[in-house]
Amino acid sequence: MKKRRLVAMLATVAVVASLFAGCAGKTENTEKKPGQEQKAQKSDVRIGLSTDEGGLNDKSFNQAANEGIKKAQEEFGFQYKPLESTQKENFVPHLQTLALDANSDLTFAIGYQMAEALKEVATQAKDKNFAIVDSVPNEKKDYLGNVQYLTFKEEEGSFLVGAIAAKTTKTNKIGFIGGKEGPLIGRFEAGYIAGARAVNPDIKVVVKYADSFGDANKGYELAKGLYGEDCDIVFHAAGGVGLGLFKAAKEIKDGGKQVWSIGVDQDQVLTITDANKKPMYADVILTSMIKRVDTATYLAAKEVVEGNFKGGINKVFGLKEDGVGIAPTSRGEIPDDVKDIVKQNVSNDAIQLVDKYAAAIKEGKITVPQKPEEAKTFTTDAIK
Repeated sequence: MKKRRLVAMLATVAVVASLFAGCAGKTENTEKKPGQEQKAQKSDVRIGLSTDEGGLNDKSFNQAANEGIKKAQEEFGFQYKPLESTQKENFVPHLQTLALDANSDLTFAIGYQMAEALKEVATQAKDKNFAIVDSVPNEKKDYLGNVQYLTFKEEEGSFLVGAIAAKTTKTNKIGFIGGKEGPLIGRFEAGYIAGARAVNPDIKVVVKYADSFGDANKGYELAKGLYGEDCDIVFHAAGGVGLGLFKAAKEIKDGGKQVWSIGVDQDQVLTITDANKKPMYADVILTSMIKRVDTATYLAAKEVVEGNFKGGINKVFGLKEDGVGIAPTSRGEIPDDVKDIVKQNVSNDAIQLVDKYAAAIKEGKITVPQKPEEAKTFTTDAIK
């Protein structure tokens, strides 16, 4: 194990060192446009990111984190390097490479699976800044002073798509595919069940877990099974596993049976495209639960550039903070270049209903359960 870790670390050191060296401020490259040269010289800040197993192009969680940093890079012109972790053995060496060898001013760890690795590296490098998405110690005393913890109220956004599912289903039976069981994905599951039960306490929700965030084939198999059990809508919170869900939904709908899927993290109607950048599953994705990981990473990067970064705190993003919600395309907010492909799939009645639920959650009239066992008995009369 130690030997493999050492080999992985040495390999990533070489890669990042060479890439960051190429960003060190040389100006003799005449192929760059004037604007690009000026942008590259705006800031000497270096920022790194290590994904979890889903990779940068998971069309979901990791991709959103990456896009938030790239947005900040466009604005502030710092140096940025992401590394993809395909297995847990990559976590520590990638974080060490970015923070220590590449001398990053801020290193992001994307995903709760990296919590122990981050703790190890951040403890080694107390003079460096870190941020981790979806993980925070249970006790405040265990917060590290050089780490910013970025967490979300996934249950609130999932409640809204659960309500949409219950309002839309024809079979009164809906499904959920989770990545790996635990408190984080449990919040997605709990919110989805609670939102569906708020609309119809008698609805049936069938839950399956893939034990993966990257196995699209597993997602396909689970989705086929759920649709075969008469679930006509399936929500996933499983990263790249969701690609298999969409494939299964498309096949079934093309075969003549109306089924829907629900995406996660990003507006997946728009983010999952073919080689021509055209949406692939616009006709089977009912909506998506938006989790603004891009907002969280953008703000942390901005703070480092501006010298305002604070470690030892947990920043929580819920409906009030515009950290979660439903996809813009669900409201008919569709880019002009894909209006011939993308339509508003959610009914206006469902949109009006979820807006009422969102307002009630923000006002504290509804507290969305975070645990699936609590969600299974959830009822509310906050919305008549």
